Amino acid sequence: MAVRGAVPEVIWARPERTGRGPKPAYTRDDIAAAAVRIADAEGLDAVSMRRVAAELGCGTMSLYNYVPRKEDLYELMMDAVSAEHEPWEPSGDWRADLFRVAHATRSLMHRHPWVPRLMSPVYGFSPHALRYLEHCLACLDPLDASYGTKIELIAMLNGVVTTYVRNELDTAERVRALPWSEDEENAMRIAYLGGQIASGAYPRMAAAFREDPGPIDLEAVFQRALERVVDGFAPR
Repeated sequence: MAVRGAVPEVIWARPERTGRGPKPAYTRDDIAAAAVRIADAEGLDAVSMRRVAAELGCGTMSLYNYVPRKEDLYELMMDAVSAEHEPWEPSGDWRADLFRVAHATRSLMHRHPWVPRLMSPVYGFSPHALRYLEHCLACLDPLDASYGTKIELIAMLNGVVTTYVRNELDTAERVRALPWSEDEENAMRIAYLGGQIASGAYPRMAAAFREDPGPIDLEAVFQRALERVVDGFAPR
């Protein structure tokens, strides 16, 4: 709920710490690193101002001198993990470079499974996020398109990666909760699906399975999804 009379501000435009007193005991990097450790180990829901303060060994109220809102804490966390995107010299092949970025982003999200929940343009203006965007635009220098089109391409590619990884993470979480093995689960579902297909009620599905009985190569599916997005922006 908005606070009446509150003045909107960006955490990056604020000084590192407000208030009088001795030299700050912590930096934003320290706070972000503590929050990321908690989220990596226990999930995003475990992150709170109280918990981060305990991790740092300070009082909860004193932490608000550094980070006024929980949303600001999330922004610090997203900036911290964005720093893991290490820019490289673009190859001149903009498609290959974007694929490299996309695969790196997918790996980052698996290292930090909470990141897909916070993927939002709201957190796209931090220092490391801006560095990431600038690098992506540098990779796209050879593409004859407006910057608006290039940014749209980057956003769509990130959307594909985020959606794909979210599905991977959700699937892995479900598997961990199963009372039986993943192989047993798959065998049971394949047997059921096979019976339904054989009933004749789903002729198009039956044709699809005759055409490609599987198993599905999920890595190839991911790469094809990236290619279809990128190819949609290629000059014709």
